Amino acid sequence: PLLQYSIEEKKWEFSHHPFTSPVDEDIKYLEKEPERVKSKAYDIVLNGTEIASGSIRIHNRLLQEKVFKTVGIDKKEANEKFGFLLEALKYGAPPHGGIAFGFDRLLAIMSGETSIRDVIAFPKTQKGVCLTTKAPSSVNEKQLKELHIKLDR
Repeated sequence: PLLQYSIEEKKWEFSHHPFTSPVDEDIKYLEKEPERVKSKAYDIVLNGTEIASGSIRIHNRLLQEKVFKTVGIDKKEANEKFGFLLEALKYGAPPHGGIAFGFDRLLAIMSGETSIRDVIAFPKTQKGVCLTTKAPSSVNEKQLKELHIKLDR
C-alpha cells in the first residue's frame, strides 16, 4: 500500500517514503479511500529474504501535492519542507525510480549466516555503540557552538 493508517496519530502515513508514486489506476482513491491506493514499490527477494527495496518516484507536482494533502501536509508545510522538489517538479521530470540493496543481508546469505550482525562491516552494540571506534563520542562546547546547537541540561 502507498499509505497506512496510524491509530496513535489518527492520520494516514507513508508506507515507504513521501515520494513513492501511487499506481496510476488508484490515484482516484487518494482523497476518499486512501487505503485502496497501492504503491509503485518493489522488493528483490532471494530464497525468502528481502535483499533490496525501491520504488518509482512521483514526477508530477500536482500529484505530489495531492499525496501530501492526503497525509495532512498542507501547501505551506510542503513548501517549507519540500519546496526545492516542488519547484523542480514545476518544470517537469521524467519517470524515475530507485532501489537500495542490503549488501549485509546478501553477504549473510552467501556466507550461510542467519543474522546480519555476523557480517556487518561496522557493527554496533544494542545501545548503538561501535566497539571499534567507541562512537558515538562526546562533543565539546566549541563544536556545539560551531553547529549552533544548544543543550538543555
